[in-house]
Amino acid sequence: MKPYIFADRPLPDNVKAYLMEHSALDVWEGSDTLTREALHARLAEAEGYLTAGRRVDKELLAAAPKLKAVSTISVGYNQFDIEEMAAAGVIGTHTPHVLDDSVADLVLALMLGSARRIAELDRYVREGNWKRGDGENLFGIDVHHATAGIIGMGRIGEAVARRTALGFGMKVLYHNRSRKLQVEAKYGAAFATLDELLQHSDFVIMLAPLTEDTKGMLGAREFGMMKNSAILINASRGATLDEEALIQALENGTIRGAGLDVFEREPLPLDNRLMKLNNVVLLPHIGSATSKTRNDMAMLAAENLVCALKGETPSCLIPEFKSLGYR
Repeated sequence: MKPYIFADRPLPDNVKAYLMEHSALDVWEGSDTLTREALHARLAEAEGYLTAGRRVDKELLAAAPKLKAVSTISVGYNQFDIEEMAAAGVIGTHTPHVLDDSVADLVLALMLGSARRIAELDRYVREGNWKRGDGENLFGIDVHHATAGIIGMGRIGEAVARRTALGFGMKVLYHNRSRKLQVEAKYGAAFATLDELLQHSDFVIMLAPLTEDTKGMLGAREFGMMKNSAILINASRGATLDEEALIQALENGTIRGAGLDVFEREPLPLDNRLMKLNNVVLLPHIGSATSKTRNDMAMLAAENLVCALKGETPSCLIPEFKSLGYR
């Protein structure tokens, strides 16, 4: 008998076809998000759960007594309560690797958009303010030959290092838990303490995963150490920054600007003061949002889930489960 899998979002046709071959599949096709109560009801008989961003905690696990595996269509998995899942005998998988280049491309878009004030000056033209040739009020800053400071030299960090060093001739500094000698050799990147990176970078790029150690990693002290001409880019998780401290730094001119794809609260509330600032580019958490990448992520998540339900080791088992002895 095929295992019952519930997917809480619409899936590409090829992914649905794959899952239907290997499971009894139930897919929520609605455009709205399932309420928690409705989700619990759909999971009551599920052995596998395919999701992206939904919290998996003690309450959900209690509502899904037959659950064996949860697969998220994302790299990040801070929405998973690992201890509760392990206690319930439920493993988790994620989708690294396939989105590295798409996220790195978006980081470059945020850098260029912030440096050359693309969104701000698009509004300037649309609002009828372009009356004559350009003046200093329209100037931005150069990206080429500037210094990029990358916090978190994982796969995405390396993809950003490659683009900045080879594509734009930038000097690359990086801060990481350990040195990456291969990255240093390939791209001339220099390992730095966090303070050194903040002090010397023209673009500070946050790519560290959200953990207890990185939560609030950049706050008022750190923004104060940055150049007042520097731009902050965040394509990691919103909680890696103190958002209120960032807003104050942007309002006060402590730093020049920011390009943000992630926030402490998502969707970003309309009354958030970031909405009123011209020196920040705001995106709706779309780092991996290309048709091909999202399809690849969904397929990898599906393959992970099918593998787990067969009792085999998924290729992308979340690292904490490996350390707990799951194979």
